[in-house]
Amino acid sequence: MTTFARSDTSIVGRWLWTVDRPTLAAVGLLIVAGILMAFASSPSAADRYGLDHFYFAWRQSLHFFVAVAVMFAVSLLSPRGALTVSVLVLVVAVPLVVATFVVGSEIKGANRWLRLGMIVVQPSEFLKPAFAVIAAALFAGCRSGALPSGNLISTALFCLLIFLLSRQPDIGMAVVVALVWMGQFFIAGLRLLTTAVLVLCGIGVMIGAYLAFPHVSKRVDNFLDPQIGNSYQIDLGLAAIRKGGLFGLGPGEGTVKNALPDSHSDFVFAVAGEEFGTVFCLALIALFGFIVLRSLVRIMRETDLFVLLAGSGLAFLFGAQALINIGSTLHLIPTKGMTLPFVSYGGSSLTATALGIGLLLAMTRRRPEQVMAS
Repeated sequence: MTTFARSDTSIVGRWLWTVDRPTLAAVGLLIVAGILMAFASSPSAADRYGLDHFYFAWRQSLHFFVAVAVMFAVSLLSPRGALTVSVLVLVVAVPLVVATFVVGSEIKGANRWLRLGMIVVQPSEFLKPAFAVIAAALFAGCRSGALPSGNLISTALFCLLIFLLSRQPDIGMAVVVALVWMGQFFIAGLRLLTTAVLVLCGIGVMIGAYLAFPHVSKRVDNFLDPQIGNSYQIDLGLAAIRKGGLFGLGPGEGTVKNALPDSHSDFVFAVAGEEFGTVFCLALIALFGFIVLRSLVRIMRETDLFVLLAGSGLAFLFGAQALINIGSTLHLIPTKGMTLPFVSYGGSSLTATALGIGLLLAMTRRRPEQVMAS
């Protein structure tokens, strides 16, 4: 059996003794849950498209292989290396997002996807983790005096990304990006008056989105009064969770997934509730909560403002996406087409999530001076 001693100077050995292993273990459990849910929820979707029974399940397994490789490679980086990778990702992702307006594939009224041969990519997914790290660097640079215009550059970049996301349109992702950015800005030392102004602007933008985008107003109205709209998927999702009870009907025994159009993606949490029960769903929520809280606890010990801002932004981004997906399924918030990290089907979402977790692990790794001190 191969073991890694503290004196091991190999890349994997150094990584194993500096990475946050409890967080890594929780991510591993989510990946196992994601593979399990891929085989539980994807066959019904494949049957609807006339594909091989396990078509989506095997594709998702390949996506997991790529995602794990990305997460591992990125987690090896130093914080400054993570910043360099984030800049490169943003430089590539922004033109690709712009390209979706011209040659993108329209799905359910939104232009978010690019077809590159046999691969369909949603480039906007990669904006989220990359921007969280870059915004952290800009805020930290402004605070330290190394980049006096850092706050201004960050604001301009934020406005550009919000504009691109609203054009697709992807208002839910725009809201998540805005919340992460404002949270980082506040931690970096934003004045209370400016904070209040930004909050009021955010409220105004959300009201504007409600008035300007029919699909947004439809979802909000349907949430406030389910009788006036189509709550088909929500009703089925809630019925599936109730039907599953505490311990579920068993793997493959669920039936609601056969009628849920997005059972393998946006509503995978409902399939988990029916087949594996409330206990399993609570365990998933506990894993998401553990990763976020554990990461924040480690990040708060940092003295480097850039690492503090980047790590907290990435942790909040991960938790917010999980919260939105689960909240939508349970009808606690208006529905939003956002995947459950590591659990829902989707190559772009899974790889982008792995990128974000890899960046988070890079930020929370023990530095050489910390290792020496221990």
